[in-house]
Amino acid sequence: MEKKKYLFVSISGLIGDIAWQIVKEGHEARYFIQSEKDKDICDGFVPKTDDWEKDVDWADVIIFDDTLGQGEKAQALRLRGKAVIGGTPYTDNLEDDRSFGQRELKKAGIPIIPYGEFDSFDRAIQYVQENPGRYVLKPSGEAQNVKRHLFVGDEDDGADVVRMLEAYKKALSDEIKVFQLQKRISGTEVAVGAFFNGHRFVYPININFEHKRLFPGNIGPSTGEMGTSMFWSEPNRLFTQTLLKLESRLAEEGFVGYIDLNCIVNSNGIYPLEFTSRFGYPTIFIQQEGMVTPIGQFFWDLACGRDPKLKVKTGFQVGIRIVVSPYPFDDENTFEALSKNAVVSFKKGVPEEVHIEDVKLVHGQWLVAGNSGVVLVVVGLGQTMKQAQTQAYGRIKNISIPNMYYRTDIGDRWVEDSDRLHIWGYLR
Repeated sequence: MEKKKYLFVSISGLIGDIAWQIVKEGHEARYFIQSEKDKDICDGFVPKTDDWEKDVDWADVIIFDDTLGQGEKAQALRLRGKAVIGGTPYTDNLEDDRSFGQRELKKAGIPIIPYGEFDSFDRAIQYVQENPGRYVLKPSGEAQNVKRHLFVGDEDDGADVVRMLEAYKKALSDEIKVFQLQKRISGTEVAVGAFFNGHRFVYPININFEHKRLFPGNIGPSTGEMGTSMFWSEPNRLFTQTLLKLESRLAEEGFVGYIDLNCIVNSNGIYPLEFTSRFGYPTIFIQQEGMVTPIGQFFWDLACGRDPKLKVKTGFQVGIRIVVSPYPFDDENTFEALSKNAVVSFKKGVPEEVHIEDVKLVHGQWLVAGNSGVVLVVVGLGQTMKQAQTQAYGRIKNISIPNMYYRTDIGDRWVEDSDRLHIWGYLR
């Protein structure tokens, strides 16, 4: 294709690896990062800009990588005739306002899990005491991005949720203003997602399995993500009974980008948990590794409202996130002491399947950047999940970062999840 100019606009430096991939394909790119603490992310990999609005006329394609108000900016530029990948105020709200997202699912005829929305910890405590059961506590708004605030109750009478609500009231009432208590449903957690070109969904779709907990065995604190396993698929029951029912509404909005719906499924049905109405991280990096179509070409066609021919690799992809302290916690002093500018080295050169997150390039050397401690995503591919998993972990052996850590079981769930999903008929 003819070389294009891509402008990436980010709040906290999430999309850098895709910008780097597009540069490697021979296109021009400029990358804006709003957060001062994250501005050094991707230095040396992608050209930067300090004022993205001045570069709007320069760009052929403008890409927003988040919600939290970015949808309004994306929509305004689309109305000016620009080719834009990004949300709208409506699609931002699907993710940022959990209760709004649930209401829209219900409006589309998609069954939802019973929930209550609260802006008072006292009222929430009273509700659980009057309605004993197992609940999931989910902050709404910007607070939901701090994954350790999510709490999944185990006790049948809800006593553990009450204790957590009492603790949050004392410690986090200034941070968590609105939250949900959602009934806990047992089953298999699986997400279904697809790209949208402003008019309709683009096939194939993506089925993925997130691994949120910090430690192997799915224990420890919740994180943004420790790894994801996935595969591409033609539309199946999981998709047709959920996301596809929102196609006409997304078309009304002119939404352009990627949207994902995380669900709990069991023999009784599909129960949506939450939207991600933007690229997922590290999901988009793992997806790119599974694409045959160059991502620069795909993004250009997508932003222009065309029907992109998305060619993908068969089989499975496994992506493993490599992190350093203080991830998943926010502790600037710990990051400064243990991780800032830590060296990222490779025994046998840098393989294509290594994707950057909070990294910069200084005098040819990769260093840890930003302030969160997320460093790399290593991807493996294979005709079976086991082959993809083996390849990914084999590639990690090539990497050395002081004090790095990662989960050693990404993809293990597939053996059991596959049986259940096929028996229940959701992948047909």
